[in-house]
Amino acid sequence: MDPISSSTDPARRAPYAADPWGSRGRLFPEPVSPTRTEFQRDRDRIIHSTAFRRLAHKTQVFVPHEGDHYRTRLTHTIEVAQIARALSRAFALDDDLAEALALAHDLGHTPFGHTGEDVLEECMAGFGGFDHNAQALRIVTKLERRYAAYDGLNLAWETLEGLVKHNGPLTDAAGQPIGRYAKRGVPTAIVEYDARQGLDLSTFASAEAQCAAIADDIAYNAHDLDDGLRAGLFGLDEVLDVPFVGDLVREIEAAWPGLERTRVIHELGRRVITRFVEDVIAESRTRLAAENVASAADVRACERAVIAFSDRMVAADAAMKAFLYPHMYRHPRVMKIRREAAEVVRRLFEAFAADPALMPDEWALAAAAVPDGETRRARQLRIVCDYIAGMTDRFALSEHKRLFGTAPELR
Repeated sequence: MDPISSSTDPARRAPYAADPWGSRGRLFPEPVSPTRTEFQRDRDRIIHSTAFRRLAHKTQVFVPHEGDHYRTRLTHTIEVAQIARALSRAFALDDDLAEALALAHDLGHTPFGHTGEDVLEECMAGFGGFDHNAQALRIVTKLERRYAAYDGLNLAWETLEGLVKHNGPLTDAAGQPIGRYAKRGVPTAIVEYDARQGLDLSTFASAEAQCAAIADDIAYNAHDLDDGLRAGLFGLDEVLDVPFVGDLVREIEAAWPGLERTRVIHELGRRVITRFVEDVIAESRTRLAAENVASAADVRACERAVIAFSDRMVAADAAMKAFLYPHMYRHPRVMKIRREAAEVVRRLFEAFAADPALMPDEWALAAAAVPDGETRRARQLRIVCDYIAGMTDRFALSEHKRLFGTAPELR
């Protein structure tokens, strides 16, 4: 059976694409598959993981029982993967790697979206904190227990690199944390894994990883606008003053006078995605040429991302986020649910931290087996954190009800 597709055929791939036949390998060496490339295997392992299935019942912005048609982490992830593949193919990259990274990018998210992440970060202050990218790395290198020979999924180096660095370098050349990690430091999980299998934290990741990262931004903008409009958190009249978005609404109204509201919303979402994708393709081709990129190593050595928005679309992206923040993410309806969800996560953490035996046997035994020493408490709390971070929304509510006799409806 031939695993080669048009995107992985060496004759059709760009010279700066990741090479599935030239991978830096896996932490635990494995025989080459006769039917799949290394990145195809990674994509498949991610899809079959427990953490991936749980995304179906984890919040994006709305909790699932707010409505059946709003995005969950899983549907968001699928949309990101579609856009990442489209971008990757436009640049003749390895779309299997781009898809794998898109499918894995949110594996580390907690129940109740960023609310759960914020609470776990607060609860783990002084004990290493919480970071969803670092948690995704823990999942694919440690917490998934599916294989007889090793913990984790034993993904290829390029996939792990992209998972950790898809938003850019984590350190400077001297190893000092930069960007979002400048003040807090690089998460311990990443530092520890990097010591085992260096991920070149001071360089950019592959072009495929950059496609997955920018696809996440595009998907977020389009589907949060769509969900917010359909939920009635704001109206079409309110987005008319938002740069870029208002122009698209007027464009639709001019082409289809009197079009019903639901179709206008869907047309708007489609056009948002299309315009952003077309902009990324044009801007990135300009950057690839300007940087004289001729190999995957050249991509990593660049001092800026090669897959990016133009300045005009950076401004459009910022304008959309500036509108959505108060009108959606901080809308009173959403904030009420967030406060209640935060209390659920906080009470679960406090209960399990006080008595790890309240967790299921596998987790309770792991906490009890931590040897005495000055790091014992931190290691036990990390086990509690791992347990809670892996929960779906409904399981977190079920655990809250088991421990406290009741759970909020989150409506």
